[in-house]
Amino acid sequence: MADPVNLGQAGLQGWRATVGNRVAPPVANRSPLTEDQVRAIVGAAFFVLSVLYVVKTVSAAARQLRS
Repeated sequence: MADPVNLGQAGLQGWRATVGNRVAPPVANRSPLTEDQVRAIVGAAFFVLSVLYVVKTVSAAARQLRS
């Protein structure tokens, strides 16, 4: 079974990885989370936002096709 931290970090590609790497140390210093956990949360957030964008785009396209 895949590790949740590794799954979350899979969402960090390109500029998103830069954001995750910059945000992780200060947040980890101020919270009980490790840097890897912070990166995983940031990656998961980017992944969820991407999925929502695709769903909204497909939904809008389907609405236009029906009308």
